[in-house]
Amino acid sequence: MSENNQLRDVFDAIADPTRRRLIRLLAETEELPLHELTAQFQMGRTAVSKHLTILKEAGLVLDRKVGRETRFRLNASPLKEIQDWVAFYSKFWSGNILRLKQLLEEEEE
Repeated sequence: MSENNQLRDVFDAIADPTRRRLIRLLAETEELPLHELTAQFQMGRTAVSKHLTILKEAGLVLDRKVGRETRFRLNASPLKEIQDWVAFYSKFWSGNILRLKQLLEEEEE
């Protein structure tokens, strides 16, 4: 768990394509109510709500009540954990590709 005292692993939360799409939708706007998010999917309000709960447990989504409506917004800071993980392997592959290039150049000589 990270410093945000998350209930769910960020990697687990983004593993589902529906949740990744929810993250993208929320990244494109300041905040959206549940009914607008649900309209973007071919599933019911309850199913979308369950996905949002998983994202909330990972700290990726924040919500607030506005009258009878619940509005959701992205909290992208937990995605830094994923960015750091990918950056490590990006360096790994860059180094390996550079070594492969050097080997191929040596063979040509």
